[in-house]
Amino acid sequence: MCKTCVPTGIELKDTGFGYTLSLIGGKYKMIILYWLVENKVIRHNELKRSIGTVSFKTLSIMLKELEKDGLIIRKDYPQIPPKVEYSLSERGRSLIPLLDMMCEWGERNRLPDLENVHR
Repeated sequence: MCKTCVPTGIELKDTGFGYTLSLIGGKYKMIILYWLVENKVIRHNELKRSIGTVSFKTLSIMLKELEKDGLIIRKDYPQIPPKVEYSLSERGRSLIPLLDMMCEWGERNRLPDLENVHR
């Protein structure tokens, strides 16, 4: 790891690396970002179906945090029934290269005998 990311004597949370982790860390945030990259715009229930294992409440919390951190945009439509769509903000789109690098690393480093363990 680069020495400037986590300099000696500095707490991880006070570094750029720690800040990035605070925005995208957790079980579902990067998965949400992935689906937003794939779909451009997605509704709450579509996102829940795509992820599959997330509860309604947890997904709502994750979306609120991502919106608060400026990574996604929530657009409400004043209609009945209510319609809400989510998309990546410009700040969120700036994470796409990082997500792409993680995907590429995983493809290059996946161990054949562990391939089915994580599914």
